[in-house]
Amino acid sequence: MFSELDTQMMRTALSLARQGLYSTSPNPRVGCVITRGSQIVGQGFHLKAGEPHAEVHALRQAGRFAEGATAYVTLEPCSHHGRTPPCALALIEAGIQRVVCAMRDPNPLVAGKGFALLENAGISVACGLLETEARALNRGFLSRIERKRPFFRLKCAASLDGKTALSDGSSKWITGPEARADVQKLRAESCAVLTGISTILADDPLLNVRDFPTLRQPARIILDSRLRTPLHSRVIQDKQSPTLIITLNANEADHAPFLKFPHVRIMATKPAHSDGGIDLHELSSRLAVEGYGEILVEAGAQLNASFIRTNLADEIILYQAPKILGASARNLFALPEDNETLLQEPLWCPTHCELIGNDLKICLASTNKLYKSKR
Repeated sequence: MFSELDTQMMRTALSLARQGLYSTSPNPRVGCVITRGSQIVGQGFHLKAGEPHAEVHALRQAGRFAEGATAYVTLEPCSHHGRTPPCALALIEAGIQRVVCAMRDPNPLVAGKGFALLENAGISVACGLLETEARALNRGFLSRIERKRPFFRLKCAASLDGKTALSDGSSKWITGPEARADVQKLRAESCAVLTGISTILADDPLLNVRDFPTLRQPARIILDSRLRTPLHSRVIQDKQSPTLIITLNANEADHAPFLKFPHVRIMATKPAHSDGGIDLHELSSRLAVEGYGEILVEAGAQLNASFIRTNLADEIILYQAPKILGASARNLFALPEDNETLLQEPLWCPTHCELIGNDLKICLASTNKLYKSKR
């Protein structure tokens, strides 16, 4: 069904799509290549929400050479009027003869409608080329649409003995500068960085992207059940990116001081039945509705454990430093269960490992087999 040339051009389109890795959120990362025979006459990628899609950039570059050409697109061309006109219509009007697509768009506004428009116009459509690679590139977008919740990545830093800080909370710095710089890329990829009130009170973090070029800052999400975030904290005072505080406190009078800051929002939610804390399942559904696709969790042992126990942690990014902090130091995860089955089958599957400076970076995907939701 697909030729070697088709595969080569789709790989080029995927490479183009990756250029939007740090900027397209909440939109998907999409690349497009237009060819006549084996010659590329136009190419482009989606850079930022509200700006032209990949197909439009490629068509502009191709000009009159688009007529009778083949378009390789990493995601089904859109068929609806949003911030920009439908890309399917643009391909039709340009005279494209064949469209090869990596995957169908699960967004109900598109979901096959783009392909139908193209086929009704007499354009040959083929879908499914390098779909696995295309899905991996947009896992946050796909999670939000298909699972109705964001893709959660837990960023963790620990010593060789699995400790995050000394017993008194001292932790600066466990990892080296190279690993800390790598974390800035993780933040730039994400729609939002999420943490708990304990981290805010202990460290007063800024939770933004620093020393790395990005067209937009991720939002900051603070889980603060009793609304204790200090008004002088940096996530409140800094206006570079929006701050969303999740709380169980529904008293609007208590919300008022925070709402004096235009970039700050309060979202009151219901407690979980299990422990009376913030219900992470309900929260994840609401965050998906808000448009959050990929969320980086940078939190302490308790919140990390909550994401794992509720099966909401999709990936762990672990930076392991060549240090030993000792038995009394603080653990990476506060998981009290002593479960023999945890020895039998791994909860996490390593997908990538590399040395960054003197630290080891390990990426692990969740198998979601043992921990059951305690909702």
